[in-house]
Amino acid sequence: MRYDVVTIFPEYLEPLKLSLLGKAREKGLVDLHLHDLREYTFDRHRTVDDTPYGGGAGMVMKAEPWGLALDEVLAASPLNAATEDASEGAESEGTGPAEPAADTRPLLIVPSPAGAVFDQAMAYKLAEEKHIVFAPARYEGIDERVLDWAQESFRVMPVSLGDYVLYGGEVAVMAMIEAITRLIPGAMGNPASLEEESHTGGLLEYPVYTKPAVWREREVPEVLLSGNHGAIARWRRDRQIERTLERRPDLLEAYPVEQWDKKDRRFLAERGVHFANPAKAAQKKAKKNPATQADSAAQAAQSDTAQSNTVQPNTVQTQPDS
Repeated sequence: MRYDVVTIFPEYLEPLKLSLLGKAREKGLVDLHLHDLREYTFDRHRTVDDTPYGGGAGMVMKAEPWGLALDEVLAASPLNAATEDASEGAESEGTGPAEPAADTRPLLIVPSPAGAVFDQAMAYKLAEEKHIVFAPARYEGIDERVLDWAQESFRVMPVSLGDYVLYGGEVAVMAMIEAITRLIPGAMGNPASLEEESHTGGLLEYPVYTKPAVWREREVPEVLLSGNHGAIARWRRDRQIERTLERRPDLLEAYPVEQWDKKDRRFLAERGVHFANPAKAAQKKAKKNPATQADSAAQAAQSDTAQSNTVQPNTVQTQPDS
């Protein structure tokens, strides 16, 4: 994975060279390039912004510095070689020059409160990319013509961290790069860590504990010391459900109903959360009311008779020999 970040504060992103991200770079799993937008200006003050057309508060980032910076990033994209190889292969087979596919263009992510909300599902998809370019804006944003022009060579994707506004997009870039990189195979020390964390399975992660078993008169839950793996798994599952119910009930509403097992449903029912099952409700109603059950049976019999007298579209009827 190659990351390019164009910003007026490249030093802001220096922490991306530390910790597990730094190790991922050392392993060659990610290639990070920071570009100072002011290097693509030509006036004495290295100006990257100007007043907005139409008036209004704030300043707007100028188009030309962004255009020059993105030109350079595009020229160095590792996807260029893949596109050229595909084109040469097509020509050698006599099929003529190949049109570059849409997915061979680098992805340009523009952090913006007006973009699609970044989440774990998006992080998983982005971890499959080969080249992501980030364009964190400042002030009132980037001249819109830059984004229009960029669509010729990039797949442009405005992305938001949430419903709030920051001074600039660098913090959002750091969050996204960290969330994406940890999903790249080999970037995590223990890949199993990804399996049970918050949002991976649709629920929040369960609470975790380590030594000592007692700290300031607070004990680790006894079940975690029992060695009973089945009981531990059930306890963790219950805590996931409980924590999600308390902190993010919206996630419970979006969770697939068919994935709740009997123990999950019982645990939720004890906390006042019930799931309607139309089929079972109808069966219970029929058992309580014999007349309704008889009516249902009569309707079913009538339906069977009607179907037996109906010619099915895929059958062939033949006349008996006379």
